Amino acid sequence: MTRIRRGYIARRRRTKIRLFASTFRGTHSRLTRTITQQKMRALVSSHRDRGRQKRNFRRLWITRINAVIRESRVSSSYSRSIHDLYKGQLLLNRKILAQIAISNTNCLYMISNKIIK
Repeated sequence: MTRIRRGYIARRRRTKIRLFASTFRGTHSRLTRTITQQKMRALVSSHRDRGRQKRNFRRLWITRINAVIRESRVSSSYSRSIHDLYKGQLLLNRKILAQIAISNTNCLYMISNKIIK
């Protein structure tokens, strides 16, 4: 019986997985079974942390806006000022408001005066 030469499909799949895990340390970048386990774990973590990152940035923006509002006495509280924003139909999201609050406080005064009028 002649020797059967195997195809390259399985090898190509393994090298693709190895390229993904090439920066991992130790066995996690050398053995195929642990590479696949670590790849699944890494993808799960990245999926979970994308949502967590959005959540954390929103918390940071809210904290920054609240700090500037309370410090400069623009409004009594963060929730009151956001409520007034929506009531005045000024469509500014929290990211932009946080940037305005940090870089240009006078602009925040102008926005709050526009809301009050």
